[in-house]
Amino acid sequence: MHVILLGTAAGGGFPQWNCWCPTCRIARDDPARARARTQSSVAFSADGVRWFLGNASPDVREQLGRLPRVDVPGVRHVPVEGIVLTDAELDHTLGVALLREGRQLQILATPAVIRTMAEDSRVLPVTQAFAEVQTVEIALGEATPLDYRDGTPSGLTIEMKAVRGDPPRFSRREEVGHTVAAFITDTTSGRTCAFVPGCGGLGPKLLARLNEADLLLFDGTFWTDDELIRLDISDRPASAMGHVAISGAEGSLAVLTELDCRQKVYTHINNTNRMLIERSAERAEVEAAGMLVGMDGMRFEI
Repeated sequence: MHVILLGTAAGGGFPQWNCWCPTCRIARDDPARARARTQSSVAFSADGVRWFLGNASPDVREQLGRLPRVDVPGVRHVPVEGIVLTDAELDHTLGVALLREGRQLQILATPAVIRTMAEDSRVLPVTQAFAEVQTVEIALGEATPLDYRDGTPSGLTIEMKAVRGDPPRFSRREEVGHTVAAFITDTTSGRTCAFVPGCGGLGPKLLARLNEADLLLFDGTFWTDDELIRLDISDRPASAMGHVAISGAEGSLAVLTELDCRQKVYTHINNTNRMLIERSAERAEVEAAGMLVGMDGMRFEI
């Protein structure tokens, strides 16, 4: 299975357009020390030609340029066979509307995410005004084959598991499955990519499942639980925003280091997170633990 990190920043990208925190200042003043990133998204494929997106960010137009070029007969080509959504947040779904020129889109998500897009954010009906949109409801805990838009099998399956987190602010209800971890498996090799861009806690059942993954792409939003509080940006800790902090004895770095995954990568990194700085102490700590800080354009084969 081919996996490409299309974007690795949290909502707003990096540097964020209205932010002048120390990390964003470095990104503007000395880009080599803190390289710019677009908003979180991933692409995965069994054949390296036909791709499924993991979330569709507002930066999707730029990000699709990172997919491999292919010979295109005619004047139109849509390399995206489906969009797998791990939640209904705007930074993960606005790109759906921006893909309306594809004319035929396939959305794969839990019933909770599809309902939120249809009734609350209205991203789904807006897109349906321009394109044919097929929605495929993915039941929690069940491995479901991923088919291409023409109905043929891709050779990949997806399983979704609910994780801790808050529903979007605009959601009028809270339902199980509003935030999930997605496990994409290549049925030929049996290898799995776990895509978990938002996660508010690491319980034993989730950890056991993550331990089975060959490639883990995990929530790297905040370095500390009080990151935004210290910067006077917000009065809410990371845990109240649906994200487990990286640092500390119970942080994700200490916990994930113990897993057997072949490759572990942080993605969905907030603009305030100092591990974005290339030679920072935070970056060194992550790398010393055997994990990677995700960068736009990173490619993996598992």
